[in-house]
Amino acid sequence: QVQLVESGGGLVQAGGSLRLSCAASGRTFSTYSMGWFRQAPGKEREFVAAISWSGGSTSAADSVKGRFTISRDNAKNTVYLRMNSLKPEDTAVYYCADSSTGWVRHNVYDYDYWGQGTQVTVSS
Repeated sequence: QVQLVESGGGLVQAGGSLRLSCAASGRTFSTYSMGWFRQAPGKEREFVAAISWSGGSTSAADSVKGRFTISRDNAKNTVYLRMNSLKPEDTAVYYCADSSTGWVRHNVYDYDYWGQGTQVTVSS
């Protein structure tokens, strides 16, 4: 049974930082690419960042580029999202997901399994 469990969300002031973690189990983590998405109330789920199976390729949405960094530790079956210079518009539920393609993907439909999400709230 595949499980993705996010952690690290919370309430932070604008300009602050958080690091999200997503622990994976149930299949061979090192062969899957991973992505972070977010969904704010009343809005569609949107791409944030993704990383290939090896970590050699990454991508980030223009809205977070230069502020957010995705990384992974295949020995720990964990993917991270380091978020710096947070803005109120970053407030959302953040989800991690895995893709059997193994490569960086931006579309929700390219991902197979999803975590339950972790809330990030940025106050102004």
